[in-house]
Amino acid sequence: MSGTAQARLSRRGLLITGLGLVAGACAPPPNEPAPTPPLAAPPTPLAADSPVPPAPKPAPIDAGLLVGFCGAPSAKALGKMTGDLAAAGHELTQQLQQFPGDRPTTPVVELIATAAHRTPGADGMYRTRASESTVADYLAQARAMNGLLLLNIQPGRAPFLAEVQAYERWLAEPDVGVALDPEWAVPEGVVPGEEFGRTSGEDLDAVAEYLSGLVTRHGLPRKLMAYHQVSASVVRDEAGLRAHDGVVAMKIVDGIGSAAAKKATWDRVMKTKPDHVRAGFKLFYDEDTRDGASLMTPAEVLALEPTPGYVVYE
Repeated sequence: MSGTAQARLSRRGLLITGLGLVAGACAPPPNEPAPTPPLAAPPTPLAADSPVPPAPKPAPIDAGLLVGFCGAPSAKALGKMTGDLAAAGHELTQQLQQFPGDRPTTPVVELIATAAHRTPGADGMYRTRASESTVADYLAQARAMNGLLLLNIQPGRAPFLAEVQAYERWLAEPDVGVALDPEWAVPEGVVPGEEFGRTSGEDLDAVAEYLSGLVTRHGLPRKLMAYHQVSASVVRDEAGLRAHDGVVAMKIVDGIGSAAAKKATWDRVMKTKPDHVRAGFKLFYDEDTRDGASLMTPAEVLALEPTPGYVVYE
């Protein structure tokens, strides 16, 4: 196992042992059990009296730069997008301003919508879903910033496609996409956090095809489908992910450590990226700066090849 993988699992293992839940790169609250909302009902159209403000015209996601924070309610230790969302949004705006303004730049709020856990739950899927009110709050914050909302999916033992479909009410909105986290997609007999999960290009393609159908059916702008990858083993047969009309696929490298270690993970994991998939990069305010290391600067991040189109901070 690589040093990055060991650090990643060690970090989560400590949290799992102490808290009885999985704490992922973008994860449920570290200081209290994650809520266990009921499974989502069949999708229904967004009500006219929804508390979420109207969607602004979204910025293009094909060539622009996205800069985001991840988080979930009460998850202060594991993501800045938590607690006072307006304050977190202000901090995200400040971070975004550190990037050059030579192309359209859009803020992203990445909510841990489906969170993996070490307990099976009523249906044995080792995951819970965010409540409707939580998704509405995070979408309202994204819209207040003229940004995008990404629903991060840590599926446990559930299929990715089923978890994504559970949020169809929200994905029918023009400014909501998904971020799949296959590190937490585990097979029967494995508890999330005990070892890295994995997915395949075919599974990713099924989600992309579904999103493409939503875009066509609802007349939506192109929709972002990101997928996180911490090591090469987490996504297999990646060539099975095909290009789909109306969907922008984005591969986010989640390596932890010094700039040198993160660049090595980047080079290794990017080797299998399909040509039609954009690149993304994740930075960790705490883990990346241990032992006196410096957090990579925006200039250093944008010097990577291929140039990241999405930079997300935890």
